[in-house]
Amino acid sequence: MLQKTIPILRIFDVPKAKEFYVEWLGFEVEWEHQFEPDTPFYIGIKKDDIEIHLSEHHGDSVPGVRIFIECTELEKFHASLKPYKYYRPSVEKTFYGTLEMVVQDPFGNKLSFNEYITEE
Repeated sequence: MLQKTIPILRIFDVPKAKEFYVEWLGFEVEWEHQFEPDTPFYIGIKKDDIEIHLSEHHGDSVPGVRIFIECTELEKFHASLKPYKYYRPSVEKTFYGTLEMVVQDPFGNKLSFNEYITEE
């Protein structure tokens, strides 16, 4: 019956979150919700099959969360990233058999992109 998991990451600044997730990593905003002006935002973003919710609401999540994202063509994704003045990630081989690129958003959350290495 279970279908999918969507992580909720705590943010504190919508323009800064959009600069990181949309302009740099290439996610797209699917929707935004705000109860009324001057209240926190709750935003749904997506890239390929990965969905993430970004929340300014206290109690939805805590800063410093790390999420593990399985992917393919990680080196191609890495090469496609335009220069970002706050971060220069690298792709590294892990002890658990993946290529990994870890990025940290402006709020302390870490996204660990992993491509499993297939031995031929």
